[in-house]
Amino acid sequence: MQLAGKVALITGAGSGIGQAAALLLAKEGAKIAALGRTEDELQETVAQIQDAGGEAIPVSADISQPQQMQQAVQQIENQWGRLDIVFANAGINGVWAPLEELEPEEWDKTININLKGTFLTVKYAVPHLKKQGGSVIVTSSVNGTRIFSNTGATAYSCTKAAQVAFTKMVALELAEHRIRVNVICPGAITTSIQENTQQRDLDKIREPVEYPEGKIPLTDGKPGSSEQVAQLVLFLASEASSHITGTEIWIDGAESLLMG
Repeated sequence: MQLAGKVALITGAGSGIGQAAALLLAKEGAKIAALGRTEDELQETVAQIQDAGGEAIPVSADISQPQQMQQAVQQIENQWGRLDIVFANAGINGVWAPLEELEPEEWDKTININLKGTFLTVKYAVPHLKKQGGSVIVTSSVNGTRIFSNTGATAYSCTKAAQVAFTKMVALELAEHRIRVNVICPGAITTSIQENTQQRDLDKIREPVEYPEGKIPLTDGKPGSSEQVAQLVLFLASEASSHITGTEIWIDGAESLLMG
């Protein structure tokens, strides 16, 4: 198994990409700290891992709250005495709306969860990763990195662009400690995040754009799966990517090359 003896913290582990990554990394031998805010979903992820013979614990925390994240990482340290892999995956789409209609508190919520949450997740993990080295993977997006035509997604796209800059800055800072830091940029992936997206009055500001049949060239429009993204996370978490750091990787079937 590629990750035998390793301990992984995965945020947003209750569903979608986070859950798929938790199940796959556990299958490859990692002990999983499944972090999120929805207790029932976390318990389901942990139960699936345990039923398959793996080891996992649920960790309840809001990634935007410093004290909660500090306590969460300490819980992992108390449980297993080490931390090797951090998948900073949790985030929200937030409110997509014209700039004049986007409320400051809506902007702040998206920034706090997506960007501050990534910062806090990595910040409190770093002292533990420094002990033996490790891998950090951040979930960004095609939005804000290659695609800028999703009108109204300003706050979301800004957080995603900033996560790429954060990754490059931190990768260089932590390289001497043998900590690799990379960022993945998924395109259309079948998850439940769209259910939590609030879109408001976008028709009046959206520029009309026509694409060839199928917005995702590689699959003729079919979105990717969380399991496909999990395979990329496994690669970046494992020694197979031992000389890769500070790098963004798009996983979108060429969607962003077409839509950008």
